Amino acid sequence: MKKIKNLLCAAAALVSASATGALGANIDGPKVFWKLSMWGNPRALSDGMEKLSELAAKETDGNFQIKIFYGGQLAQARENLDGLTVNAFEGAAICNFYHPGRNPAWMVFSLPFLPLGDPKVDRYVRSKLFEHPAIVADMERWNAIPYVSGLLPQYEVLGKGKAPNDLSDWEGLRVRAGGGLGSAMEKLGAVKQTLPAGETAIAFQRGALDAAAFPYTYAHVAFKIHEEADWFTSNLAPGTSECGWVFNKTAYEALPPQYQEFLMNNRDMVMQVEQEAYATQDQKNLPLFEESLTKVTYSDEQLAEFRERAGKPVWDEWINANKDKFDAQGLFDAVWQYAEEAKAAR
Repeated sequence: MKKIKNLLCAAAALVSASATGALGANIDGPKVFWKLSMWGNPRALSDGMEKLSELAAKETDGNFQIKIFYGGQLAQARENLDGLTVNAFEGAAICNFYHPGRNPAWMVFSLPFLPLGDPKVDRYVRSKLFEHPAIVADMERWNAIPYVSGLLPQYEVLGKGKAPNDLSDWEGLRVRAGGGLGSAMEKLGAVKQTLPAGETAIAFQRGALDAAAFPYTYAHVAFKIHEEADWFTSNLAPGTSECGWVFNKTAYEALPPQYQEFLMNNRDMVMQVEQEAYATQDQKNLPLFEESLTKVTYSDEQLAEFRERAGKPVWDEWINANKDKFDAQGLFDAVWQYAEEAKAAR
């Protein structure tokens, strides 16, 4: 009788475990361990991929493991494309302006004043662009495939010294800003610097930098720029860039189909977590900035002047410089086409 009771208890435990997903896996497959290369510390940009890692382990009962290695453990920020080429790891975050010559089509993301201010529009446009032939071809040269956008918010600038309340005050300021955003700052007379994020605070401390443009507000705090700054711009919104996630093409193609399907089916989830993380950081960071830094707010007239000087001229220069490398005009036009599609669908 005792034996029967024990068997019944064991059976009940098995049913309970199966109901809660404690045993078994929703996705069957082999044991796979993926390493993703990332610079800096865990932050909003990596929250979505951390969630993907958790979900992969849960859905496969631990068979598909994805681990992000931070702090440049696997490769430095400018070396992630090289690491993918030699199959040193299975995925990485990349920032397009860290190596503009290596991903020329991706530099479209860094052009100033693109119609990406609305988070929903931004997400739609970038998702579509990640499937654009020119964007895909950029990564194929490095044995990589685009996965998801980092959906970086619009940039603002934090700096030391006299606050640039007038556009003329940017003259001569050494500003950390890459790509077309850096070109836009040059139109104001600033001196463009393209430091990796992790080196920026040190550059401030050494007196080698006056200001830095970062995704507002999470990246300024993630890299401790606010601790070095005296002022911040609140509505310049000159543009953004693309620090997105890419996979090693060889590693991805070696995955069983069910793992590939899992990854592709969870792109929206990754981006949703990213955007929620940015919003959460803003709630914490904005009061901190308001309390400890001088706020710079530009008038509509000043912003219109900035866009006139640093909008279309920078676009035209970029298109002309890249017209023989890929269909630069077509890629640029696609940004606006996708933005219109997103707006029409709302």
